[in-house]
Amino acid sequence: MKELIEVGLVFRGFVLVNHVFKTINKKKGKEQSVDDLRGAFISAISSFIEVAFTDNSLEYLESGNFLFIFKVDHVKSLDSNEKEPIILFGLVDKSKKNPDKLVKKFLGKADPILQAFITRYNNVDFSEIEQFQPFKDILKRFFL
Repeated sequence: MKELIEVGLVFRGFVLVNHVFKTINKKKGKEQSVDDLRGAFISAISSFIEVAFTDNSLEYLESGNFLFIFKVDHVKSLDSNEKEPIILFGLVDKSKKNPDKLVKKFLGKADPILQAFITRYNNVDFSEIEQFQPFKDILKRFFL
């Protein structure tokens, strides 16, 4: 996807792994980690949708020339008896493109990559974030 800026996976508000295809100019004075902000934002939106609506159908948010696209599945962490949401996100440049087509294109690739991650990391200790870094290459190859 040539419009893709970044793709990643969020669990409990933390970006476990991501790949940046293009950089976005950051505003001066914004020192906080963008990954931390994105992870918290994505988790908060997902939790809000889960609580506020019976149909967890939020697929994307638009902001200016950007789309945040989400696909939620569930994975079990070693420290929990329940499966919890794992969120695949894509940040996409939508300038000059139809948002619906971009969302459809991204979501068409979402299920296989989520299943690959879940199969590989189900029931592991999710506090050890470094273990997910090898998956970065898989994300990159999958979305090229």
